[in-house]
Amino acid sequence: MRIATTVFLTDRTAPPVRLARALETRGFSGLYLPEHTHIPVERTTAAPMGGELPEMYGRSLDPFVALGQAAAVTERLGLGTGITLVAQHDPIVLAKQAATLDHLSGGRFTLGVGYGWNVEEAADHGVEWGSRRELVGDRLALMRALWAPVPTAYAGPYGSVRASQAHPKPATAPRALGPDRPLYGPRTLIGGRAGPKLFAAIAGHADGWLPIGGSGLAEDLPALRRAWEEAGRTPDSLQVVPYAVQATPGKLSHYADLGIEEVVLQLPSAGEPEILRALDGFAQYL
Repeated sequence: MRIATTVFLTDRTAPPVRLARALETRGFSGLYLPEHTHIPVERTTAAPMGGELPEMYGRSLDPFVALGQAAAVTERLGLGTGITLVAQHDPIVLAKQAATLDHLSGGRFTLGVGYGWNVEEAADHGVEWGSRRELVGDRLALMRALWAPVPTAYAGPYGSVRASQAHPKPATAPRALGPDRPLYGPRTLIGGRAGPKLFAAIAGHADGWLPIGGSGLAEDLPALRRAWEEAGRTPDSLQVVPYAVQATPGKLSHYADLGIEEVVLQLPSAGEPEILRALDGFAQYL
């Protein structure tokens, strides 16, 4: 099982260059970074974990800039977003950012996609909350048109793009969505709570699921696999990557029994000494 990590990197934590080097030196498989553009002070949206929202949410670094630094000082370390708030981005610009990072890293980038939880943050980006899932699907489709090997136009309910020269192309090879339906772009995992809508989206335009916390997988995986196969996807191509996991030996053994090949462990949002101590504690899982 590959052991990757995630952390809220901020202007007060260990810098991405030093963390990336430490991860690769120790044999970890990847670094995933979350995204929040800003956190409105006045909001009614409850924190996802309950209680007060930790300061790190409003101080997090831009994941694409930080992962670009990490890519420059490593050779094997996987680089991912956990997650990118696609609804809050211009899809043409985001397609360029993701393709550039995948190209420069030699295909090491994973685009973790999320729908978001902070209503006020999304509203400042002009996002209508009730339609954000459809908006994300439309923007991903537009991005894939730009990642296609030949100029490809796209017109959807929320956006369009003319057939265009759009380089660099992602280094990650195309995969199959079904007969004569290639999936272009970096590996894409969708995060979110288990359910028919989420599983349909994963089967329709992603490489797999990024379940936050990783609980309840034994109960949820059969439904996801059914949705995957009903969409015409190859059964063994489904990737499930438990994310932001609080690790225990029993939990990782359970994941292995379920056929999980990669897990992302949660690091503290802290200075370098504390993060390195946490990595040393994770060494037992490598």
